[in-house]
Amino acid sequence: MFCHSEKGKALTTVHAKGKTLAVVPKSPERGADAAARALHAVLTSLEDSKAEDIVTIDIAGKSALGDFMVVVSGRSSRHVMAISDHLLTDLKDEGLGSARVEGQEGGDWILIDTGDVIVHVFRPEIREFYNIEKMWAAPDMDEETVH
Repeated sequence: MFCHSEKGKALTTVHAKGKTLAVVPKSPERGADAAARALHAVLTSLEDSKAEDIVTIDIAGKSALGDFMVVVSGRSSRHVMAISDHLLTDLKDEGLGSARVEGQEGGDWILIDTGDVIVHVFRPEIREFYNIEKMWAAPDMDEETVH
């Protein structure tokens, strides 16, 4: 699991076993692959929108859904919708196409699927209730199996 910090410059990886490691995502200028380019665009947009508690989870190899899952909070339903609208505009401007979107009418939980990156934008109460980060941060079964 990654915890986003420092104006898009560094991510902190917190492994299930408590180890911490600083990670800097590849920028599009360095020939990064499509998933890293999409992640960079997503994180930059979320930061510009003042999204809170940005958490990035690497799900590559764990799920066919995508390579990264990003979970963020907005302060209110209006903020959640503004974050989502801004992100969708930025993704189009970056040439990343049209993302699939669900939940825009309510503003409690909006899901944006770019193909490589899945973004969940929550109101804080809804995020706490579903606790997606904890579910996806569960240790791999292979790591925990004793032989």
